[in-house]
Amino acid sequence: MANVLIIQHHAHLAGAVKLEFVNGREGKLAKASLIAISNQHRGSGEDREERAVSIRWTLWGKLAEHAAEYLGKGSHVNVIGRLHNTQYQDGEGREVHGMEFTVEDIDYLDSKAESEARRSRHTNDSQGCQPATA
Repeated sequence: MANVLIIQHHAHLAGAVKLEFVNGREGKLAKASLIAISNQHRGSGEDREERAVSIRWTLWGKLAEHAAEYLGKGSHVNVIGRLHNTQYQDGEGREVHGMEFTVEDIDYLDSKAESEARRSRHTNDSQGCQPATA
């Protein structure tokens, strides 16, 4: 199976990083997924178009744990990884083919202050959505 290097520059996260632990060869392994959106521009002048490109990335191990701890919706990142083909059997024995994007490196582009402010806003927003107790 061929791998293709993919670089997603100046992306922002569409939602929270979802962290889970899966069974690996050497015990539990951290696995996280995130959706990064980049804006691309085509043409110039009045013909200039902008479109958003969204890629779901998978992170593994410490990279996954750090991303879940420090990144949130709206975080700015550069993501570098590989696109590769997948093939597996589904629950009914049918062969399923797909493509996956796996992160090899991620650059956190927000300052510490921006990151903390975003986390604080997210915490306040989620607390504001909870019903009041009497």
